[in-house]
Amino acid sequence: MAVNGMQQSEESATRNGVQALEMAFNGVLRCRQDVETTKTNLMTHYQGSDGGAFRNLVTSWEEKADVILRNVQDMIETLNETLTEHGRQQGSSNDSINQAYAQSNSVFDALAG
Repeated sequence: MAVNGMQQSEESATRNGVQALEMAFNGVLRCRQDVETTKTNLMTHYQGSDGGAFRNLVTSWEEKADVILRNVQDMIETLNETLTEHGRQQGSSNDSINQAYAQSNSVFDALAG
């Protein structure tokens, strides 16, 4: 079993990871929204084959951004599940320690008479 300080640092690192991923997710989402707005504004004035090529380029970029967003969201969910599981394990460890302590007290009391 890990030392309590080690568990706390791992939990802190995991929380920092979630926060960093959420910031990255929001950054990519903002960029994607900016590109969508720009595409919409330009497409009303950008006609012809060059307009079509531009639309295809931006659509391809948006699809890649969507993959990145899904992957980052999956990583956030995985880290949050890790935090939840860590909390369960920590609670279970505390319960085991408390049970062992209570049992040792009753054994001591029986020996002490």
